[in-house]
Amino acid sequence: MGELEVRIVKFESMRVASAHAYSASPEGDAFEKLVAWAQPKGLIDDLGTHRIFGFNSPDPTPGSPNYGYEFWIVVGPGAEPEGEIKVKDFDGGLYAVTRCEGVENIHLTWKKLATWLEDSKYRHGQHQWLEEHLSAIGAPPDEMIIDLYAPIVE
Repeated sequence: MGELEVRIVKFESMRVASAHAYSASPEGDAFEKLVAWAQPKGLIDDLGTHRIFGFNSPDPTPGSPNYGYEFWIVVGPGAEPEGEIKVKDFDGGLYAVTRCEGVENIHLTWKKLATWLEDSKYRHGQHQWLEEHLSAIGAPPDEMIIDLYAPIVE
């Protein structure tokens, strides 16, 4: 990986549908729930409008194979909770964003973004850290493209 390219993004508020899982492989478990709910509604067909975000919830802890992961998909104002799917309003915020190619590079790229933040004019924000999943559904893990969003304040 070369020099880290970081852009500053201001997120406006958005309404999201949320799927959560807690297990040794929560990303896959939560994603299956989200797709099962969103695909019949046609939301997966337009990832430009219905962007997909995820984050650890809670983070992994030493000594336990289990941790949580939550996926969000952007929805319209008429979206309603259904089964395990919750609907939330996210206030948005200011973010430092960098791109990660390949799931195997997420940890290293997060570390580089954290280092960039320490050396920047920005401070760590208190709003949600996010990973935006940009690849087509079913892309191989080594080909996945994910934008990492670190919350910041000026």
